[in-house]
Amino acid sequence: MLRLYLLRHAKSSWANPALADYDRPLNKRGRNDMPNLARYMTKHNYQPERILCSGAMRTRQTLAGILPGLSSDTSIQLLNALYEGHAPDYLVLLRQYAQDSKSLMIIGHNTGMQEIALRLIGRGSPKLINDIETKFPTGALAVLDFDAENWNEVSAQKATLISFIRPRDLLPPEDQVKPAEPIDKSVLPEL
Repeated sequence: MLRLYLLRHAKSSWANPALADYDRPLNKRGRNDMPNLARYMTKHNYQPERILCSGAMRTRQTLAGILPGLSSDTSIQLLNALYEGHAPDYLVLLRQYAQDSKSLMIIGHNTGMQEIALRLIGRGSPKLINDIETKFPTGALAVLDFDAENWNEVSAQKATLISFIRPRDLLPPEDQVKPAEPIDKSVLPEL
């Protein structure tokens, strides 16, 4: 069995318009979200043997934020090809760089993350698949399993979606944004 972790970089900053897109860092929320994800990954034993990470500042900072939750022998490779890549590019890179690892993480950008997830997923929770179809937000992690022995066997619709976790899913209940309750118009004062 092979396992693929797809992690979109955490929330980035637009505060400095002079910075090139490639150089944009994480904002405060993005920096704060990653320790929660690192703890979640440790708790669920999500331990990629190898990580392919875009060379952009925000993806490297995302990687730095989850490192405390990873094994010290995880192999890491920065690939600029992930910066503007799309699903076919990600699949080529996955096959090229996965080598003999059984679990691989790609830290990249949208639309590539959403495209590759939807291209590969064939089974899993309809709700989670719908969540990915709707939006693959910053800081989200999709975990896909393949009934395969090597990465060349990985193809469209062959993955089982094991988990899709968004930063807001990791917040304590009191910090989660709740939908507004409908207003009871009978309690409104008359004009």
